[in-house]
Amino acid sequence: MSLMTEPFALEFFRRALLGGALVAVLCGVVGTWVVVRGMAFLGEALAHGMLPGVALATVAGFPVLLGAAASAAAMSVAVGLLQRSGRLAYDTSIGLLFVAMLALGVIVVSHSGSFATDASAILFGDILAISSTDVVVLAIATGTGLVLTALSHRALVALALDPRVAGTLGLRPALAQALLVGLVTLTVVVSYQAVGSLLVVGLLIAPAVAASAWTRRLPTTMALAALLGVLAVLVGLLVSWFAETAAGSSIAMAAICLAALSHVLHGLGGALRGAGRRPAPRLA
Repeated sequence: MSLMTEPFALEFFRRALLGGALVAVLCGVVGTWVVVRGMAFLGEALAHGMLPGVALATVAGFPVLLGAAASAAAMSVAVGLLQRSGRLAYDTSIGLLFVAMLALGVIVVSHSGSFATDASAILFGDILAISSTDVVVLAIATGTGLVLTALSHRALVALALDPRVAGTLGLRPALAQALLVGLVTLTVVVSYQAVGSLLVVGLLIAPAVAASAWTRRLPTTMALAALLGVLAVLVGLLVSWFAETAAGSSIAMAAICLAALSHVLHGLGGALRGAGRRPAPRLA
């Protein structure tokens, strides 16, 4: 057995890779819409908004994903209510709720007797602890997210182009926006165990940003983002194994590095194409 194939012989590593790949596919598809709609701040807020639910579930011994889902859902509903009230701007309401939920989560965790362990798992994930049951849950959640995204594709495209046109076409832009927020919430919750609440947005945004440098068609961008996300999970897990670093942080950093590398290569390609089209100097 070679040094590179050694980790793949371990069942927990294979489960982590499979679970991470499922998360990466959903992040690539939904993350493309997040980038197109400029919703990165909302994704960050939801990631921290699920912290109180995760902390309470951890302390009480309940399933962590249920706590994360309940807390993130409450956060998204609260954002919608504040936005509809018209008293606060959208980003202001998100910012206030973001800080409030983060503070509440830290208060709950700090009150528990196992602060350091709980905080580490909550903030940075524990992908190597994914079980076979977790993989099944991730597969169901990813499949559900992909089906909902496919069914709502036309409405989301119209919403991205012009909400007024979407309303004229009878595509109900408010419902499409609510569905997109729901998809982002689902993705953030599903990604939690892989990279933790602090690093979820890296896996959600970076592969989509990397893919957007090479294609402008949404389906192609989603497919490429999903592939790059899976690559980031693979590279991150291998780096974690051989360099003895935190798995979730390594995955998030791999995704960011892929985005940076993608745009550097795209920029170099554009410069080379521009140089190739430059007219030859005149001799006379």
